[in-house]
Amino acid sequence: MTAATARTASGPVTGKSGFGNLMQSEWTKLTSVRSTAWTLILLAVLYPAFTALFVGLTVSSWDQMTESDRALAFQDPAAVILGSGFLIAQPAICVLGVMAIASEYSTGMIRASLLAVPRRLPLLVAKAVVLALLVFGVSVLAAFASFFIGQAMLSSKIETSLGDPGVFRAVVGTALYLAVLALFSFAIGAIVRRTAAGITSVIIFVLVLAPLVQLLPGKAGEYAHSYLPTEAGILIGQATKLPGDLLSPWQGFGVFCLWTVALFALAAFLLKRRDA
Repeated sequence: MTAATARTASGPVTGKSGFGNLMQSEWTKLTSVRSTAWTLILLAVLYPAFTALFVGLTVSSWDQMTESDRALAFQDPAAVILGSGFLIAQPAICVLGVMAIASEYSTGMIRASLLAVPRRLPLLVAKAVVLALLVFGVSVLAAFASFFIGQAMLSSKIETSLGDPGVFRAVVGTALYLAVLALFSFAIGAIVRRTAAGITSVIIFVLVLAPLVQLLPGKAGEYAHSYLPTEAGILIGQATKLPGDLLSPWQGFGVFCLWTVALFALAAFLLKRRDA
């Protein structure tokens, strides 16, 4: 049994103090893994770096942009700043979310964890809460850094600030989106229980499924695409509802949360029913 799981081995988790100890154990376990640190460093670097790259490209090609594209940028400059950076950072979060649970199955550590915590649901919840808090903390710092970098670069074309309507919510919203994406990936990892299969499944959901669904004709394709988990969720990174969006930012984020809750419920059900 590892030192991290040994902390909970003195007895079953009961009450607030027991769950607090379990949270501390899972925090130690997750943060002591080298891949966690590297993934979060990658997130912290990729988000601002690609924000700077794409905002720089936008500014340099401003005069070549169509009037409609410039009008869209004026309507929501926060989306111009934030959109590219946090979308590029998605794969890193998907990998971290899956590995947070699936790697325990591949190494056999999950058996030690379940011996220490016979009640399986608190263990799953503790892992999820720790993962979400960690991802949100790093993401919100990266989001604000990205916004201020993009704001300075875009200021020669468009003025924007955190005090503008919806901008502060959009900046924090990108961090919320990445935290829920980590939970979405975590739930799939808990269902599949294999790292490679879990990562592949999440990447299909995030990067492959949306373009394919968009090919469906008529209103059916439009609605199906808009209600896909990540396509709905990324709307929280916009300061306002843009033309063509079927959902508002909060509605889209709510749809993404519902997808995640449904997958987490399935993961919890399977964890209680299946052997480790």
